Amino acid sequence: ESRKGGKGEGGKGRMPSPLVKARIVKKRTKKFLRQHTDRYIRVPKSWRRPKGIDSAVRRKFRGTVRMPNIGYGSDKRTRHMMPNGFYRFVVSNVADLEMLMMHNRKYAAEIAHNVSGQKRKAIVERAAALDIKVTNAKARVRVEETQ
Repeated sequence: ESRKGGKGEGGKGRMPSPLVKARIVKKRTKKFLRQHTDRYIRVPKSWRRPKGIDSAVRRKFRGTVRMPNIGYGSDKRTRHMMPNGFYRFVVSNVADLEMLMMHNRKYAAEIAHNVSGQKRKAIVERAAALDIKVTNAKARVRVEETQ
């Protein structure tokens, strides 16, 4: 038996690991900046396609900023994959966790931002029972004070 998930462990005390952890390769990590954002403060950084008839960026002259195109897309196998090898699945209640029961080696649960602390606690407990990784399990958890 291997060290991870041997017969004696029973699935307790270890975090689920991804089934296949492919190496994530990003073709470009820098943001695509808008033309003239470095020249004028009034031009924001967020990308807008240049549409001018004389635009050097639109005409793809050397030395100008790069334009986003389909060639910068990620590998289909690693698209939307988190660095830990899981894909994100947003969960709003305990019933949503049941969908991940058979896919706990591929998807990790992420509790939605609008879930209360009480429901979060129930979701985290159920996820531990089902051996599902929760990415934000420690969010909005109040530590009970003992005096």
